[in-house]
Order: sequence, then C-alpha cells, then structure tokens
Amino acid sequence: MEDSPSIVKVDRGENQISPCRGRRCLPKALGYITGDMKEYTNWIKDKPQVLQFIDWVLRGISQVVFVNNPISGILILVGLLIQSPWLALNGYVATVVSTMTALLLSQDRSAIAAGLHGYNATLVGILMAVFSQKGDYFWWLLFPVSLMSMTCPLFTSALNSIFCKWDLPVFTLPFNMVLSMYLSATGCYSPFFPSKVIKPVSSVPNVTWPDLSGLQLLKSLPVGVGQIYGCYSPWTGGIFLCAILLSSPIMCLHAAIGSLLGMIAALSISVPFEDIYFGLWGFNSSLACIAIGGMFMALTWQTHLLALTCALLTAYLGGSMAHLMAVVGLPACTWPFCLATLLFLLVTTQNPNIYRMPLSKVTYPEENRIFYLQARKRMVESPL
Repeated sequence: MEDSPSIVKVDRGENQISPCRGRRCLPKALGYITGDMKEYTNWIKDKPQVLQFIDWVLRGISQVVFVNNPISGILILVGLLIQSPWLALNGYVATVVSTMTALLLSQDRSAIAAGLHGYNATLVGILMAVFSQKGDYFWWLLFPVSLMSMTCPLFTSALNSIFCKWDLPVFTLPFNMVLSMYLSATGCYSPFFPSKVIKPVSSVPNVTWPDLSGLQLLKSLPVGVGQIYGCYSPWTGGIFLCAILLSSPIMCLHAAIGSLLGMIAALSISVPFEDIYFGLWGFNSSLACIAIGGMFMALTWQTHLLALTCALLTAYLGGSMAHLMAVVGLPACTWPFCLATLLFLLVTTQNPNIYRMPLSKVTYPEENRIFYLQARKRMVESPL
C-alpha cells in the first residue's frame, strides 16, 4: 500500500514528459538541417574523402548567398536545373575545379570545407555561359570555364592577404575580376568564344506608366533574387529563397527586402519596366541587404536600417555602373554590391548597437546575434 502512491507519481511524471518530448522532436530535427549544419559537419569529418568533397562543393554553390548549408546547395542546384541544365552544369563544373585547385594550392582546409573557395567559381561558370554568344550546349565552353575557375582561388587568396588587415571579406570580387577579364579578352568578335554584345543606352527609353503591371512587379521580387545566379525564372528565384530560408529566416527576409528595394529604386528614376521585370535591379541590393542585415553585422534595429540604406545605395550604384561599364562592353556584375557593402563595413561608429562581426566568428544571422549579445554582456560585466 505504501508503494502505490509512488507508482502513481511515476506514471503521472511520464505522462507529463512524453508530450513535451514529442513537441521538441520536430524543432530538434529541424536543427540538424538548418543553419550551417554543424552536427553534420562534425559527422562527415571521418567519412570518405569523396563524400566530404561533395559536401564542400554543395556548400560552395550555396555560399554565393552567404549560406553554408549543403542541403541549400542541393536546392539551388535544383533551381538552376529548372532554369537551364546547361547553366547548372557550368556552375557545378566550375565549383568542382575551383575547389580542387584550392586543395592543390594547400589553402586553409576549413575555408575549403565551408565552400569559400567555390562560390566565386560558381558564378564565373554560370555567367560565362549566360554571356556566351554560342548559346546552350556549346561543349567547348567548358574548357575556358575550367581554366578561369582555376584562377578564382588565386584571386581569393591574394585578396584575403590584403583584406585580412581590416578583417573584411572578399565577397564576390574574385568573380568580378575573373569574368571582366574573360569578357574583355574574348569580346563579341572572338572566333572561338564570342560573348554577347553589351551596348550603352543611346536613346531615351519609352516608359509609359499606365503599362506598369502589378503582377510583373510581384514576379520581379523572386526574379531579383534569382538573378544573383543569372536566372530570370520566378520559380527558380522562389526555390533560391527557400534555400536561404532553410539556413536562416533572417537572411531570407533581407534577401526579399533587398530585391524589393532595388525595384523601388528603379521605379524612382523611371527605369524601363523590362529591366525591372528581368530582375536586373534586384540582385545587387538583395546581396547587400543580406550582408549588412545580420550576416557581417549583428542584427539590431539600427543595423537593419543600415541594411535598408545599403540596399538602396547599392541599387542606385548598380544603375550608374551598368551605364559606365556598358561603354566598354562589360556588365556591371556584382561590382556595385561589393563596393557599397565594403564601404558600409568600413564605417566606424561609437554606437554599440552597430556591431561588425569578427570575420572568424561569422556563421549565420541568428547565431551571430547570440555571439553579439554574449559579447555585449561580457563588456557590461567587465567594462575594463
């Protein structure tokens, strides 16, 4: 009789704990595939080198949008396949070649594993195919794609040795340099690898405001994100947003906001609607908004406003650079994003709420904010 109450207590305790454990099961499972998948990274370290290499390549593909997640890399590959299997092939081959080159050059293994020696080549491969005058499935293009991809780790390593003095990322500067070099060398009259003709605006554009389509503007939001990878399909852009969302909801929100602000900036100066619908005013501002809005600066309401300002500045800078570079027959690429974002990261302030993350501690916005709050708490507890 004395044991019976204790038995009842144990049963009640189990009944109370079980639903709680059930509710925690889903968030715990999501934790394994969101963020930077740290548990998976630790698990794969002692697995065959081939599996590790595939993981590095997938992370490289996703690092274009600052995402360090192999599942996001798979989703982005799916989006590229929906847009064009040819673009997906060029991007994948370029990432593989660049990652292998970084290994041969004995670059930092942790940077290779995070995909930091792959993402520039991803863009190089895709955009070389986009600007090729030969069209899809011109198989000879894979040779210059591979060759130019091999130079990406060289540019990345060289720029890192300079930028490390200010603890700054190289962003997509290697991609801009490599693609500009290739397009300048080949040009539109190359007998082997001609590129598409890029001409400056020579007449006043015909902008009729009653023709503005709300539906097309709505589509241009995901298209702006898709144009980060040179894609113009709204479905592809939507998949890219899902890939970003899987890693970080904050990054996904800022990616969409950045694309929206690029659209608003274009409308404010009466840009031809076709350029807006095609997402040409969204991708640079989207990248800038992600970078400042929680990625390289800890997220606060002050840095959020800073991210919005940076996105707008990037959009206008993109328009001006597109006109300037068209004079020499080159696209603006992501030069506006790199220049504007680096400018904002170099800004100094006494405001403790505007906190630039140490580059070695950058992961994803949610984790970055935790680091910032902990660092701020330590400063309050021991100000000296």
